[in-house]
Amino acid sequence: MSITPFDSALFGPLLSDAELAELLDDRAQLRAMLAFEAALARAEGSVGVIPEAAAGRIAAVADRLEVDPAALAEGTAEDGIPVPALVAALRQAVAKENEGGDAASFVHWGATTQDVMDTGLVLRLRQVLNILETRLDALGDALAALAEAERATAMLARTRGQQATPTSFGLKVAGWLAPLQRHLDRLAEVEARLGVLSFGGAAGNLSALGENGLAVEAALAEALDLPAPAMPWHSQRDGLIEFGNWLGLVAGSLGKLAGDVLLLCQNEVGELREGGGGGGSSTLPQKANPVRAEAVVSLTRFATGLVGQLQAAAFHQHERDGVAWQIEWLVLPQMIVATGAALGHALALIESLEVDRARMRANIEATRGLALAEAASFALSAHLPRPQAQALVKEACKEVLSNGGHLIDLLAERTDVAVDWTALRDPAGQLGAAEAFIERVLVARRRAAPQPPR
Repeated sequence: MSITPFDSALFGPLLSDAELAELLDDRAQLRAMLAFEAALARAEGSVGVIPEAAAGRIAAVADRLEVDPAALAEGTAEDGIPVPALVAALRQAVAKENEGGDAASFVHWGATTQDVMDTGLVLRLRQVLNILETRLDALGDALAALAEAERATAMLARTRGQQATPTSFGLKVAGWLAPLQRHLDRLAEVEARLGVLSFGGAAGNLSALGENGLAVEAALAEALDLPAPAMPWHSQRDGLIEFGNWLGLVAGSLGKLAGDVLLLCQNEVGELREGGGGGGSSTLPQKANPVRAEAVVSLTRFATGLVGQLQAAAFHQHERDGVAWQIEWLVLPQMIVATGAALGHALALIESLEVDRARMRANIEATRGLALAEAASFALSAHLPRPQAQALVKEACKEVLSNGGHLIDLLAERTDVAVDWTALRDPAGQLGAAEAFIERVLVARRRAAPQPPR
């Protein structure tokens, strides 16, 4: 039995993300924390804080040590954190290999639990960010290609759930793309503030290392290829929370995209279809359920709902706070997996999306010209006072709704002003600045795309 769908063999393929989950599981966490301990030993050995021979032995053992997470469970429950039990296991392994030597006594010298866990998390999040960036970039490419292909495809715009005016399907797709491109732009800043070393010792001032503290910090940062922050960030969680906010932004944009697709896949609308035939029903053979779009909306609603919970992790008391820390453990991994899974589904959705252009045109025609009411009122305003033109169109709209007919035909009958009614009747001629807006979004996408190697 699983507690969440993310670790469920049944629901995992639909709602989880195996690639990201692997970076967040117990073994990956222990491996990252051991990488910190190895780098710490090497850094302290290079500075002379601990004997170089001891540093080499500690690092060599830490580099290859495999620890069963279950072996640390009791210690974690007792201490509230896994690091003391992990350090004990590392010391034991070093002592076993260095029988008669004192290398084991230098394990974890001058560091604290939060240094190990936070830096271990940062090392894994660096990989997480690379994966998310790659997926976002791939989705951006797919959306750019779709917007390009559908530039001139006329469809109904819908505002507040009601039919509005003709627009371009390419413009709708560009509207899905534009915020994702901004999220890619934001990611570089997020990564710069998040991807830094955590190293402060017991109270955040490296007091145990004395005058060597800053030298060890510099060597450790170099060994892990992480910048050193202005000061230790044990109780300053804004970097992680900013990353969570970024995940929420990405999730929100993906949810908007998939929500639009869901509505346009409804039988009564029928303008889009999920590729691959959609999901089946246990009893209705005619159904093709939009499974991918549904999964994206569900996952993104879940992820955005966690943003506020992660904000609570900012309330660290004094120099360290176990409560706020544990909130991060509960919330952040789920946000990452949910957003990552949503990205994967969204990419598959867009790459296989079926566009019914004929149905889009038919839905415009089914309004009997009412979707052209705004265009008609402005065309008449070129010849009549604006209030008079609006009143004329409004009365004609009522007539269409009551007795049928086509709005453009009724208007042509009721006035003899020189309007090109034939041109006005063509929804493709009522797309306004859609072409220009699409091009702006695509230009921004092209500028941001990585350049091929020379």
